[in-house]
Amino acid sequence: MNLFTLDNPVFATFAVVSALLVLKVMGQGWMTVHRMMKISAGFAAPEDLRPGPLNRQPNADQLAPNDYVERSRRMHRNDLENIPAFWASGALLVAVDPLPWPAQALMIVFLAARLGHFMAYATAQSHEIRATCYTIGSVSVIAMAVWVILAVMT
Repeated sequence: MNLFTLDNPVFATFAVVSALLVLKVMGQGWMTVHRMMKISAGFAAPEDLRPGPLNRQPNADQLAPNDYVERSRRMHRNDLENIPAFWASGALLVAVDPLPWPAQALMIVFLAARLGHFMAYATAQSHEIRATCYTIGSVSVIAMAVWVILAVMT
């Protein structure tokens, strides 16, 4: 049986969750750009100070860190540190033909945890709330990886 088909409920869940996470990662980059343009600050590179249609009157202060922009940049970096591990573990999990409901649950829990982390970070909640969301997502990815290892070893 080809496991990487939409007839396989585990792969179908992985495909939908993965696509949503692609939108999350890409959207976070756009959120950062929106914030930079909105306040004309938090630019990242010296060449950003060249005059252009979106920055008609550049000044050196635009390169100074700005928490409004940096918060979004940190959220993007956090996504890039965590979501690829889900993609790898999820694809490997599909390949070992797991029981559908627990595998799907792990994937959905990861997505929910990332969305919770986003909301907590975007609204400047405490580190404990962000860490709880991170931990839930991390544990779900670790569980998927361990499941793969056990399936391959037995």
